[in-house]
Amino acid sequence: KASMPPEIRIRVELMVENLERSLGLPNFLQESETAEHYISWVISLPWDKRTPDNLDLKRAGQVLEKNHYGMGKVKERVMEYISVLNLTKDQARKESSLLCFTGLPGLGKTSVAASIAESLGRQFVRIPFGGLGEVSQIRGLPRYLPSSEPGQIIKGLRRAGCLNPVILLDEIDRVAETARGAIMGALLELLDPEQNATFSDYFVDYPFSLSEVLFICTANNTRGIANAVLDRLEVIDMPSYTDEEKIAIGKNYLFPKVSRFTGLSPNQVIIEESLWPKIIRPLGYDAGIRTLERTIDGICRKVARKVVEGKGTKFILNEGNIKEFLPTW
Repeated sequence: KASMPPEIRIRVELMVENLERSLGLPNFLQESETAEHYISWVISLPWDKRTPDNLDLKRAGQVLEKNHYGMGKVKERVMEYISVLNLTKDQARKESSLLCFTGLPGLGKTSVAASIAESLGRQFVRIPFGGLGEVSQIRGLPRYLPSSEPGQIIKGLRRAGCLNPVILLDEIDRVAETARGAIMGALLELLDPEQNATFSDYFVDYPFSLSEVLFICTANNTRGIANAVLDRLEVIDMPSYTDEEKIAIGKNYLFPKVSRFTGLSPNQVIIEESLWPKIIRPLGYDAGIRTLERTIDGICRKVARKVVEGKGTKFILNEGNIKEFLPTW
């Protein structure tokens, strides 16, 4: 009953017939395991399944504003992309350029990609490239080899359950030096619209179309990216956050989220306005917001402990008691 290309269906039926003929022979167990592993993969791939795009510009803007503060250039580019989709949704269209967010760690590159998927109503898949040391992790291993399995792209499509997810290729500049050439070659095939319609995973051993996937890349910088790959990317630099931006992010985004995750109600902990400059710089300047999030998390944990120990139900943090709540490293 599974939907699959005719060539794959013929291959699977032949594998089943061969198993029937080898039933009772010494090599039956090994062959059955190999066949079952392959068949279970190809029948579960989304050969013809898609999710409908949500192309409502107003909703997309609301999603981006809800999840991110500032980032005007990034939001503008996403809105342009959705606008073009609105005008070309009934045509076969290939993106001429793919987004690549670059910048220091902690600036929100990964979370922006997730918000793009949310705004489009698409499934989101993240594939980490940091430390990737073998091209087989992208292309897979042939099914007749021991421990054979598909690569991360096919695995991601199976998790998404559709042909048109947003796939984030995270930290493409940080692959292992020993495999950089081969991995960049595979990346070129993934990102080039002229090639990715017939992407070949060595395990599946049949062309799989990635033409409907929206690929997004991230990198700390572009020095580790091959020129041929870089030529197919639209690089968007994400600047470091200013102190004013960090205060706004801390107050309006991180603090409500972290307090909720630690089980605190909105009125159980109040931070006076004058304290935020001290909270955003407990250890000096940091380009991103990860240190800020850890600091707010530490504050909320200390409040949660006091609530559980019965030392109060509401805490107002001010100049006199802030040192008691700031985490120490």
